[in-house]
Amino acid sequence: MTIPMNWVECEFGSEGNERNTAANVAGPTSLNDSSVGSSNFGYFSNPKNPRAKVKALSQANKSESTLNRLDPTTHVVGGVRELCLKLLPAEELEHLELPLNGESSNNLVKRLVYISDQDTAFRGGKSTLPWLRVNDTRFNLFTGSQTIDEREKSFEVNETAVIHCGFYSENGGFKVSDEEKNYMQTCKVVVSTCAFGGGDLYQPIGMSEASLKKVCYVAFWDEITLAAQESQGNKIGEDGFIGKWRIVVVKNLPFVDQRLNGKIPKMLPHRLFPHAKYSIWVDSKSQFRRDPLGVIEALLLRTNSLLAISEHGARSSVYDEAKAVVKKHKATPEEVEVQMRQYHKDGLPEDKRFNGKKALNEASVIVREHTTLTNMLMCLWFNEVVRFTSRDQLSFPYVLWGLKVVKNVNMFPVCTRRDLVNSIGHLRKAKPLTN
Repeated sequence: MTIPMNWVECEFGSEGNERNTAANVAGPTSLNDSSVGSSNFGYFSNPKNPRAKVKALSQANKSESTLNRLDPTTHVVGGVRELCLKLLPAEELEHLELPLNGESSNNLVKRLVYISDQDTAFRGGKSTLPWLRVNDTRFNLFTGSQTIDEREKSFEVNETAVIHCGFYSENGGFKVSDEEKNYMQTCKVVVSTCAFGGGDLYQPIGMSEASLKKVCYVAFWDEITLAAQESQGNKIGEDGFIGKWRIVVVKNLPFVDQRLNGKIPKMLPHRLFPHAKYSIWVDSKSQFRRDPLGVIEALLLRTNSLLAISEHGARSSVYDEAKAVVKKHKATPEEVEVQMRQYHKDGLPEDKRFNGKKALNEASVIVREHTTLTNMLMCLWFNEVVRFTSRDQLSFPYVLWGLKVVKNVNMFPVCTRRDLVNSIGHLRKAKPLTN
């Protein structure tokens, strides 16, 4: 079934069939536990559409079989079955202290300057862009209008880097309350997700008591999701939480395409959590099921990495992935062609390997340290998905290749990603914004 471009949930990867190795099921912990498998999920409940009904049952069955699973995922290495993710023992996790201060003196980028309409030195005064939703470009008052020359210069590595990185204008949208801003400024370690357009939320499991005290769990919603969840009886508590998630309601989203709106918390957590040292992004189709402090220790500190992201499970080449995106109707042939022609012109090789790993990634889980270099990489990645297609797996390898100096990237195997989350999928269909 082809899903219209504007009707896609906040974030999702290209694979939806992850499996773990055992089957202890504790029961659902979605926002509305009693509704799993019911007929309250919009287009799933259409009795006149048997295909939708079958899909609904299949999705509900998958949700029931994967929610709350904590069993480890394993793989065979040299004839020996091993854990895909080796965390510290529970007693060590309770006393684990992450380094929260300072940054490597070897960092080639010392300072980032984010271009805004207040910077007369860069933009010639106040922006005169039309407000937000224009038909001929996805650049707007949130992104700023990055030129081709600015795009090329943004990849230059200097002690001070001047780049676009969203939040270009006060009138650009993505507004949160002062109360929520104050809360986000207190976060040093963050696990975040989002559901825009009426989506799902699965409660995280498997964390230590230390993580519950030290880690912020933040879910970004829009007003559509808020209304949809309240209609199901899922109301935000007086403390701002539902379960372990602090719900941050965002108003005035800058894009009609909900996938692009989802890229903001996914790629720009350093703009939203200015004092955070580490962040973990989890797509809303998944239930995070491991201790975040342990995950950061295992995937970043232990491997001396600044960023950790999964290898792609099906393909290795950006150019092969572009063909698959078109074949699966995830983007139009025309926009993918524009992107691939530009990347080929820029010299992006067709190699299937990059630094000994697959040259293609799957970004449903992103673990990273917030440094000027990784912040810069994420800004460049965001700019690419705005300029070209929303399929971020097409642009991440290009940004990594183009920036060149980001070497400390842990491209972990698919097996590890499957251990980090219970992959459930979306139970509700996202609604597009309207002009």
